[in-house]
Amino acid sequence: MKLNEIYQFFIAQGMVEDLRTQTQIRKKLSLAKREYHKLKGLQKKFFDKENLVNPYADTRILFGDLNTEVKHVLVGIDIGVDEILLADRLSSKNKKIDLVISHHPLGIALAGLYEVMEIQTTLLSSLGVKQEIAEKLMKERTDQVERSLHSANHLRVVDAARQIKMPLMCCHTPADNHVAQYLQRIMNKQKPKTLENVVNLLLKEPEYRQASCYKAGPKILVGDLKSKAGKIVLDMTGGTEGSDDVFARLSQAGVNTLLGMHVSERHFKKIKSEHLNVIIAGHIASDNLGLNLLFDKLEKKAKTIEFVECSGFKRVRR
Repeated sequence: MKLNEIYQFFIAQGMVEDLRTQTQIRKKLSLAKREYHKLKGLQKKFFDKENLVNPYADTRILFGDLNTEVKHVLVGIDIGVDEILLADRLSSKNKKIDLVISHHPLGIALAGLYEVMEIQTTLLSSLGVKQEIAEKLMKERTDQVERSLHSANHLRVVDAARQIKMPLMCCHTPADNHVAQYLQRIMNKQKPKTLENVVNLLLKEPEYRQASCYKAGPKILVGDLKSKAGKIVLDMTGGTEGSDDVFARLSQAGVNTLLGMHVSERHFKKIKSEHLNVIIAGHIASDNLGLNLLFDKLEKKAKTIEFVECSGFKRVRR
């Protein structure tokens, strides 16, 4: 399977599992095209044209020939210069690596991470928060994330890949969409009554069992084992942590339990006063689950592909 075919496959599957409807995604792409055609001069020159066909700014081919034939992929949750050198070293030891995949965004995908946060606006709206309020809540936080990422050295790892001619891509929100929808379906179907039941459901997944072995598995952050789970909402996609002003709205919308990947200390302090239960499934374990669900699909399409694990990624097949 060629590099570009893998990239296009990830985007397509991300859209299948997106919290937004296909109509909403098509509208986003249409708006990008309209914006692009209005631009002139340097603004048009520097417009990211991938935004015209890919709704996930945090998923990109960062280096490599699109027609590269890929059979062996080094996959990590975070890819740094170390992992790029590891790929080169493995290739020199008769384990040729054709492509490195990072889950977390790098390069232009890291700089554009804030753009996918609009998915969280859709989630809030679907829970009953008025659209204009949801947009206002997320706007401030999205701007914060954009500012914080702007000064980063985005190309450090990409440049290392370029120097040794190692194809590199990242796949973030398409994988996160998979874990969010997968777990939401389980919660909707099983309807766990208590937080203990929620944790037990999570622990049926190998990724969470593995994480529990090294003290990074599911954890009840607010509430206790016997607390009623009530209405459970997944918060696992949409780039990064959203606004800390949404918790009161979630509580008012009838949400009883928030199931997320991780919570910052600032959010933790806010949540405690909003009568919400919070369970943290585990960041890296959830990232693993999302990637594994996506790779299961890829393997059905490209039966000869082999995944080489590194940087926190463990391949689990379903």
